[in-house]
Amino acid sequence: MTNFWNKKVAEDKQRKYIKDIAKLWLGEETVSKQAKTLSNDEIRKVLDYVATRKHSERNRAMIYTIFNTGMRVSEVANLRFKDVVDGEGAVRREIRLSAEDTKTKEARIVFVNDKLHKELTRYVKLYKPLNTNVKFFYSQKRASDGYSPNTLAQFFHYLFNRAGIAGASSHSGRRSFITNLANKGVGVRVIMGLSGHRALSSVQCYIDCNDDMKRKAINLLN
Repeated sequence: MTNFWNKKVAEDKQRKYIKDIAKLWLGEETVSKQAKTLSNDEIRKVLDYVATRKHSERNRAMIYTIFNTGMRVSEVANLRFKDVVDGEGAVRREIRLSAEDTKTKEARIVFVNDKLHKELTRYVKLYKPLNTNVKFFYSQKRASDGYSPNTLAQFFHYLFNRAGIAGASSHSGRRSFITNLANKGVGVRVIMGLSGHRALSSVQCYIDCNDDMKRKAINLLN
């Protein structure tokens, strides 16, 4: 029985290897399907949907956060109020992520642009917890210390689905962030610093080559 099982495992591994090689030769992805990159119109569609639902200010702030910082959903879920808001009650321009809260286990700074700063300021005017060590994005569930990475990923999945954006997930914000920076001519090294990637190849996998990028590339020849 043991020999039979070992043989079956070996055959399964061989079949998987052959499939991966075939995909490579055919130019198909060997990794799971990437999350959809959203256009400005699609992001606006999501925001319009959010405006009709409960907790709209919180949800709007979360959407702006993932699309304007490129943070991973786990990093957003782990944000504490004191990480984002200083002792004077103002939203910070730089959010420091500790090593324990990042996937790469390396601390980094997340920069807050004017658009995001405005949205987060709107949010903290409504949400002012006495304990600043609580999660920055509250959960409506009782006795809950905000979202976990898993529940926040589920939240975005259902949000995009209900807003009519097929193929989008919590990773769409990060992928859109990186693609938009590349589209504006920002160097890959700078993008790596902002996204927290350690490998150049990892960043390149995130960049969605769209028609607008192709037009700009062709126009460089003029």
